[in-house]
Amino acid sequence: MSGLIGAFSEAWAELRIHKTRVLLSLIGVAVAVTAITSVVGLGAIAQQATTESYERGSGRPATLYISAYNPLSGEQPDAAEVGAAFDTAVERYSISWSTTVANSQVPVQFIDGVVPVGTTIIDADYGTMHRISIAQGSWFADSDAERLAPALVVNEVMWNRMGAPDLRRHPTVLLDGPDPVTAVVVGVTPSPSFENYPTMMMLTEAYDRISTPEQRLTLYPQYELWVPPEISDQLTPLLQRDIAGALGDGWQVDVNRQDYLAFGGEDPLLPLKLIVGGVAILVLLLGALGLVNISLVTVRQRVREIGIRRSFGATAGRVFFAVMMESVVATLAAGVIGVFLAVLIVKSPMVTDFIGQGVTDLPPFPIEAALLGLGAATLVGALAGLLPAIVAVRVKVIDAIRF
Repeated sequence: MSGLIGAFSEAWAELRIHKTRVLLSLIGVAVAVTAITSVVGLGAIAQQATTESYERGSGRPATLYISAYNPLSGEQPDAAEVGAAFDTAVERYSISWSTTVANSQVPVQFIDGVVPVGTTIIDADYGTMHRISIAQGSWFADSDAERLAPALVVNEVMWNRMGAPDLRRHPTVLLDGPDPVTAVVVGVTPSPSFENYPTMMMLTEAYDRISTPEQRLTLYPQYELWVPPEISDQLTPLLQRDIAGALGDGWQVDVNRQDYLAFGGEDPLLPLKLIVGGVAILVLLLGALGLVNISLVTVRQRVREIGIRRSFGATAGRVFFAVMMESVVATLAAGVIGVFLAVLIVKSPMVTDFIGQGVTDLPPFPIEAALLGLGAATLVGALAGLLPAIVAVRVKVIDAIRF
């Protein structure tokens, strides 16, 4: 133990003596560690953004989709019967998150005329299950189902077409039809740059109140459940059995997963992880090569010093370990600086706004990235110090003194 502490102290003393050489070495290593740690940290944000994008489209793991139809005629059963069977199953198995999803066209009165607006008819749980992001206002509350004036969550295209009103003033739109209804906009979802048409979302209870029986007959709702992934396989046949039994003979009930983790053992994020890992390894190798070159040059410049130390009784093992530890201690210090810089880069508002655009649950700086940076710095120091240490050991004392 004392020998190890002595080697560290000696390596640190040598680093203080050769400040200029050490500084040149540390710059390359610190930049490499900053790069590899930043790449891993930014990769975590990019992975979270990709995950949330998948979850907005197909739901969080594990989301079960339920549909029913007649396999002979292709007809669908009465939506009220399926909905009742669905609600019974949700209550029976104590499922916390569930929603009905249907699509329709609702005519909306704008200043320039009536426009049919694509409307998604859902329950309040849909927002959590699909990570709906809100740019203005808020998502549906449970109490919105009881509003006399239906609550709407619209996209930014529709909001701008309304004149971008202040949601705190409860702006309204007129839903045209046989019996026109005034609806209140409570939230706005962000629209991607390619979206140029208005859309909106409405709660199932609200649509049932404002629509006619004929309109409801044209809906083909789908039913979704968000359950723990570990029980999804066991729950699937039970739901299929219960709902099919409630509908009676002649109806086919399908229950399946469509979230991004449902496709066997394939990880849809694997390409992103491989790209991040490949870039990180390349950066690390470039940093290691630069350090090896600098270390070899500096060892050759210290041949006389090493010969004098050997003549005073320093063993080959002590010289080898001392040269090796100089590199390790230097790169470890550079690693600490590199990790600190990487944290500043990854957590800077400009970077997070660019990489994490649209991310609702921005991940913290990954501890594994910091550990990877420090571990990589130590490993690079050991590998970079290995060849110079071997060269130092092979120096003959008499030749080194004459050097």
